[in-house]
Amino acid sequence: MDPTLYNVFLCIAAVFIAVGFLLLAWRVIVGPDSMDRLLGNDAITASLQCALALYVCWTLDTTVVNVMMVIALLGFIASISVARFRKRDGSL
Repeated sequence: MDPTLYNVFLCIAAVFIAVGFLLLAWRVIVGPDSMDRLLGNDAITASLQCALALYVCWTLDTTVVNVMMVIALLGFIASISVARFRKRDGSL
């Protein structure tokens, strides 16, 4: 593949990830209830992993893969713990 075409595809992917991240941040901030915020946080974690994978493709630096694994594990643990101790909205 032509390197300039490869860079164009990576730039387009970066724009899509950035727009998705902004929309997800809006969902976390404005979300009507805690479950929307929880799903937004999960999706932000996934988009962060996509951004790191894009960085790996762009720079060919594989040292970030370990960071991606840690972020995936932390996102999973956070989702499970919040879902476990979540109460209904409006209840004390």
